[in-house]
Amino acid sequence: MKSKQIIDSRPRPGSLAAAAQGTIVCAATLLAGCASMDGQLCKGPVGLQLWSVRAQMDKDVPGTLAEVQGWGIKYVELAGTYKLKPAEFKAQLDAHGLEAVSGHFSFDQWRDDPEGVLAEAETFGLKYVGCAWIPHQGAFDEAVCRQAIAVFNRAGALAARHHMVFFYHTHGYEFQPFEKGTLFDLLMRETNPGQVKLEMDIFWIAHAGRDPAQMLGQYPGRWLLMHLKDMKKGTPTSLLTGSSPDSNDVAFGKGQLNLPAILRASAKVGVKWYFIEDESDVSEQQIPESLRYLREAK
Repeated sequence: MKSKQIIDSRPRPGSLAAAAQGTIVCAATLLAGCASMDGQLCKGPVGLQLWSVRAQMDKDVPGTLAEVQGWGIKYVELAGTYKLKPAEFKAQLDAHGLEAVSGHFSFDQWRDDPEGVLAEAETFGLKYVGCAWIPHQGAFDEAVCRQAIAVFNRAGALAARHHMVFFYHTHGYEFQPFEKGTLFDLLMRETNPGQVKLEMDIFWIAHAGRDPAQMLGQYPGRWLLMHLKDMKKGTPTSLLTGSSPDSNDVAFGKGQLNLPAILRASAKVGVKWYFIEDESDVSEQQIPESLRYLREAK
């Protein structure tokens, strides 16, 4: 997700969904293959971050979920409930055979009402609950980082009591220089490694000028989730803004990220869940292409 506090925040169903079913052979087989077949790059289940279809969800929740189901997707990560109550949104997911595994909640919610977050998470039966953005003005700094450390440690402890795992989703701005390392190092050093885990968004790691495959080798045991993306060729990197045009998200294999190397590294460090996230305006066209890539890439 790009520079947003997420929570609560085109042709309609039957068109692109039907085309996707016809062009990628059998999307359900693609996902099953990525998760379990020998030789495939992903070594865990693949789902979809529903933020990828946020514009469509704002207009038509049932129709959009039908389209997601048509791609063969079974698992999803949440980013709000699109004006529906949690129980209503859960019913819609159930009606379309979709299981919510993970969810993003705003920093303010984690700071001010963590028990409320966890109550909502229990409605969905989430296994993982996280935060995707730490609010800050200008450059991310030590004071904001230390506030986040306190909020995340509290959130991690509370989530564990509810039999869930708290995580922080990387956004790239955390790599501001600090002492002999970066503020990301401080965040990792001062949060409880057993209760505060990580979701690597490979786009944002690369956007900050870091190598996602190399980063996975640091902080062993922390990386449990991953956002799968590709970055348009020529996109500037070594930026610490956490902001980039949505059009820089492209279908897997068409961009400048070394996805095979990243996925091989993720298997070595024990990433458990992968979520496709495509923030572009053409996500409905690109997601089926990305599913095909995951099936065929070696």
